Amino acid sequence: MGIAERRLRQKDEVRSSILATAWQFVKKEGWQSLSIRKIADAIEYSVPVIYDHFENKEAILLEFGKQGFQLLVKKMEAAKKSSEDPAEQLSAIADSYWNFALKNEEYYQLMFGIGIACCETDKCIPERNVFRKLVMEPIQKILDENNNTGVNACLKYHTFWSVIHGLISIKMMNNNPDISDELNKMVLDDAIAGFIKNLKR
Repeated sequence: MGIAERRLRQKDEVRSSILATAWQFVKKEGWQSLSIRKIADAIEYSVPVIYDHFENKEAILLEFGKQGFQLLVKKMEAAKKSSEDPAEQLSAIADSYWNFALKNEEYYQLMFGIGIACCETDKCIPERNVFRKLVMEPIQKILDENNNTGVNACLKYHTFWSVIHGLISIKMMNNNPDISDELNKMVLDDAIAGFIKNLKR
């Protein structure tokens, strides 16, 4: 291995170490606790070394945001492929989105800015557009099959996302022990069933 290759490998290793350490802080203390100084102290490097790899803390958050959207899109793509029926696809997508959010709260909070300041993800994370397309396609197909030409598919996409995101946000921000996970899921299923029924009118 040449000197240039060795330096590149070493740089990648330091970058990976920074991200792994940052993620440990997030899992243990939450996004608000993250700081460049804490990361530098934990991996025993100087602060300037961290800045050699990431411009600022927001750049680290952006990296995690990208990872989160990549994971979510992968789950949603698999859900969509589970059926050829657009209504079943929407239900499967909603389920996969719900399960991802509840199993990956740290990612979800960052991706959608729940309780923290977030970056303009539409501009810097292309997976966000893939996410939109995965939902828009079955919505448009249902509208076409039922000749609902007067319905705005883009509006329906935002309604679909708002319903799921709203329920997840309420659960995350106000985790009421009196409301079971089963009841929360029943509310989601009822809302999505009503949404699909409305598309077919």
